[in-house]
Amino acid sequence: MGDGATTTGLEQLRDLINMGAEQGYGIGALLGMTAETLEPGRVVFSLTPRTDFSNPLGIVHGGILSTLLDSAMGCAVHTSLPEGTGYTTLELKVNFVRPVALDAGPLRCEGTVLHLGRRVATADGRVTNADGKLVAHGTTTCMVFSPVTGQ
Repeated sequence: MGDGATTTGLEQLRDLINMGAEQGYGIGALLGMTAETLEPGRVVFSLTPRTDFSNPLGIVHGGILSTLLDSAMGCAVHTSLPEGTGYTTLELKVNFVRPVALDAGPLRCEGTVLHLGRRVATADGRVTNADGKLVAHGTTTCMVFSPVTGQ
C-alpha cells in the first residue's frame, strides 16, 4: 500500500480499496461494495442488496443507503486531496426518495466534490436502482486535515 504521506488521495484510495478487497476488511468488503469509478473529485460505488440489509419492513435499511452515500461522497473528497492530507465527515444529510426491495438488483452511488477548501470540503451523492431511478441522495461536509510536517 502507498504511504499516506507520499501518495495523492486518489492513489492512496486505490491502494486501500484493493487491499480491503484482497484482505476482506473495511466497510466496502463488509457490504460487498465495488468501485466502478475512481477519479479526481468523483467516485462511483455499487452494491447488491442482501437479506441481511433489511429493516423490519423487509426493504433495504436506510443505514445501508446512508453508508453507501457516506462512502462515495467521502471517497470523492479523498480523491481530491493532496499528498498526506486527511479528512473526516462532519455532517451527513440523506434524503430517501423511494423504498428499495431486497431483490431489486444492484444499487449505484455516485459521489462528487462540490467544494474543496483548505479546511472544509463538501460533496453530494445520488443512489440509483437497477432501473436508473433515484432512491436516495445526500450531501456531506468534511473537515480537511493538513499534512503532518513532522516539525
